Amino acid sequence: MTHHQPSAATCDRRRLLQQLGGGMGMIGAASVLTESARSATEVPEAAITPHFAPRAKRVIHLFMNGGPFQSDLFDPKPALTKYAGQRPAGADLLTERPTGGLLPSPFRFRPCGDSGVPVSELLPQLGQHIDDVCVIRSMHADNPNHGPALLQMNNGTIIPTRPSMGAWFLYGLGTENQNLPGYVVLCPGRPVRFSILWNSAFLPSEFQGTYIKHSKMDPDAMVPHLRNARWNPPSQRRQLDLLQQLNADHRATRPDDSALGARVEAMETAFRMQFEAGEAFDVSRETKQSREAYGSGHFANGCLLARRLVERGVRFVQVYYGNGQPWDTHSGHDENVPKLCRDIDQPIAALI
Repeated sequence: MTHHQPSAATCDRRRLLQQLGGGMGMIGAASVLTESARSATEVPEAAITPHFAPRAKRVIHLFMNGGPFQSDLFDPKPALTKYAGQRPAGADLLTERPTGGLLPSPFRFRPCGDSGVPVSELLPQLGQHIDDVCVIRSMHADNPNHGPALLQMNNGTIIPTRPSMGAWFLYGLGTENQNLPGYVVLCPGRPVRFSILWNSAFLPSEFQGTYIKHSKMDPDAMVPHLRNARWNPPSQRRQLDLLQQLNADHRATRPDDSALGARVEAMETAFRMQFEAGEAFDVSRETKQSREAYGSGHFANGCLLARRLVERGVRFVQVYYGNGQPWDTHSGHDENVPKLCRDIDQPIAALI
């Protein structure tokens, strides 16, 4: 058997992809490296089949903006109880707020499921499904501030010029439903850093996330101006075809303007969305049993919407909790965290 070493050019391409977006570039490698004929600005008309069979076909990313304290939820620290009140050398560092002594979590843990993973008393329903959850305790960041941490979590780096996770997924794998955006971001308000968290950066603009404010659950409020009350679909189709011809002439003189290409494609997507988005975003079509399983509140609605969207072929859905940073609980931590956990426990359990 002859073993062939990869060429220097191949190794350089691999290193480049590993660096893009903190490693997120590898997501697109399966199609990018094996489909050399594909244009960099081509919109995937259908889902792309990678060279291996993936188990996961779609992603729902639940993001607790502000950052839950891991030792309150999935990572008990017995040593904090043992050394409570003591001040190690690190406590004397100059920080934004005065640093006290070591403080244990006020919440109890118990082993759950056959795996025996410790889960906080704050998440009793999620604890029932812990055997279907992978708990990672080794993650860390190299910046202590919320803004850079948001970028690192969503874009793989604190540099605000890299594509987001969802953009890489959509670019690499395409969409399974041309009548809906392939990458949807659900948030009832505005998280810190806002749209940069779902941008496409140097990828073509059509791969950025579509932001949906779901503070009001009426589909017409979430996706306003979607339906045309004046023109029927055939008339709209003729108008759009004419407009796209004019746009094609305009784009011919600007071949490198990806933002323009994304704008043109957005009109086509918006036209197709008329026939499916209203149904996809209408949670009132769910059974009473299904609605009750998820509970109430904006986060519960977001989880239910996310499930409906991925069932209809949306590749990547993010659900942000609330406006701003509700989980940034420096003040009133012991009082606020139980309420926040009640909001997420039932919906996440139902989604799993």
